[in-house]
Amino acid sequence: MRQLSHNLGSWIKNKFETDDEKPGEQCMQVRQEIFDTYWRFTAMRQEVFFNKINNLPPPWTSDPIINTYKFCNAYRASDRVSQYLIKNVIYDDKRSKNEEEVILRVLLFKIFNKIETWEYLENKIGDYIALSNFDSNAYSDILQEAMNLGYVIYTSAYMSCASKEFGYDKKHQNHLALIDKMVVQCRVVNSIVKAKNFEGVFQIIQEYPLLGKFMAYQLATDINYSEIINFDENSFTIAGPGAERGISKCFLNTDGKTYTDIIHWMTENQEKEFQRLGLNFQSLWGRPLQAIDCQNLFCETDKYCRAAFPELKSNRKKIKSKFTLTPQPIDYFYPPKWQINEKVQETLGQRLTQLVPANLKQLNNDQQLSLELDSTLKATSLITDNVSKLHKIYEQESQFQQQSNNSKKSKTLQNTQIEKSQQLCLFE
Repeated sequence: MRQLSHNLGSWIKNKFETDDEKPGEQCMQVRQEIFDTYWRFTAMRQEVFFNKINNLPPPWTSDPIINTYKFCNAYRASDRVSQYLIKNVIYDDKRSKNEEEVILRVLLFKIFNKIETWEYLENKIGDYIALSNFDSNAYSDILQEAMNLGYVIYTSAYMSCASKEFGYDKKHQNHLALIDKMVVQCRVVNSIVKAKNFEGVFQIIQEYPLLGKFMAYQLATDINYSEIINFDENSFTIAGPGAERGISKCFLNTDGKTYTDIIHWMTENQEKEFQRLGLNFQSLWGRPLQAIDCQNLFCETDKYCRAAFPELKSNRKKIKSKFTLTPQPIDYFYPPKWQINEKVQETLGQRLTQLVPANLKQLNNDQQLSLELDSTLKATSLITDNVSKLHKIYEQESQFQQQSNNSKKSKTLQNTQIEKSQQLCLFE
């Protein structure tokens, strides 16, 4: 794929320099406006991310669609659920670093992919989730109790398989039995640590029931956030259903090339595309978009186009989630092996100094409050911690209150041909 991407990069450069198309040349035809929207959306969404971090007041963008609807971050690891996984589930200093323990936590958290479900389990257990207290039947009873109270234990972000593979009637029972099989019975961690590449990890996970290709890819990515494995995220990718819809909107014709090839090309040529459109893209503290990010961005572009270009028909017509401001701030933390956390903390430190209430600067007319920088940060940290604790209590009281709407039956994807489109030949 590296050699393929190099050839594509050289070929597209030549194509931009001439409008003459060679006879018999194999081409991929783009919807130019939608293709450019992919890159513009990416830049805008990342701009929103940094505007929020820098404590700027909303709205964080002039784009009415992004202001109205909920969109994932340009970088998958920056989303709230991924941040919770990385910081609280994988790298929490109070949790075991044992590889089997880490695998258990990642799988259990990601199968449900919901912070409230994880915290509900730990609150009921009265301890950290660990192999020593993992019992699929006991955990199942706890989650059944939650559902009896009307709580929704699964995320609405993506659908997970719901067959009775392990003989249970309820989906969560079968999923817990799956985790028991993978972690306790098969000790899947032994195979994962021996995998020679990222695709090998994906293939190991995909062999288990109830896990389709896309879910296996997501789990492989989440495990790769930990210290168990350390593979290049760009070495392997696959497109989920949302990404496939986004690619279908960006391209009139893919010339039979795979979705994977397209995602890799986008990853390799991101800098050139941002420059072509004159976009000032702010990377993740120097880390460029990875294949998993470009894959996700096709999904988000599909969502964005439902509002921006409704004439592009697909089996999804509306954006289901509106944007709502979450009061609890995120202290961003990324896998230490990425080597960006020092820069992240510098940026967050600047945000914290801006959050110090003005009335702390003077206690009264006779006393001047003089604080050095670290004292200010400590005071602000206490304020932030207290707000976070209050918010966590509120979340625990109101978690699971909103029910997921029944999803409509999907219709067959129909692509509308747009006549005045430009051609962009990506492949030889």
